[in-house]
Amino acid sequence: MADFLELAARRQSCRVFSDLPVEHEKLVKCVEAARLAPSACNSQPWKFVVVEKPELVTEVAKCTNQLGINANLSKAKAFVVILEDHAKLMSKLAALVDSQTHAKGDLGGAALSLCLEAESLGLGACMVGLFDRPKLSELLDLPADQRYFLVVAVGYPATPKVRNKDRKPLEDIVRFV
Repeated sequence: MADFLELAARRQSCRVFSDLPVEHEKLVKCVEAARLAPSACNSQPWKFVVVEKPELVTEVAKCTNQLGINANLSKAKAFVVILEDHAKLMSKLAALVDSQTHAKGDLGGAALSLCLEAESLGLGACMVGLFDRPKLSELLDLPADQRYFLVVAVGYPATPKVRNKDRKPLEDIVRFV
């Protein structure tokens, strides 16, 4: 079994994809990992749209190309659109906070679970927060007022090289008491 820290260290935002198609079964496993992520009150405030039809993948890639950013995602072979759904909290908690108070954190956990599963399957993934929401709604036949969280590009990396991570030193970000 793989060591989790090794998996986390290997996971990176893949921005250059190969021409290999992604197997449907691997996409199912990625979404299954996201579905199993923890959420406040088990509210599961998410829905997923997996885009794997080549003609739609091309159009979604265009939606992620904003301000000249993410043009390289045009070679991705699939996208997973993560939608924010209404969170159902326990009535005691719902009386104190907005139902969506914890949704963003829950969605982030689901997105990371999806990306870590992709890495474990030999796939690359890149979370994209900048995209054309109205165009995406039109392409995927979603309501115009749909809340989006992220679009995740998925495919096989063009190169197996893992880049060095530029992270703050542990001693700068943690305090043990």
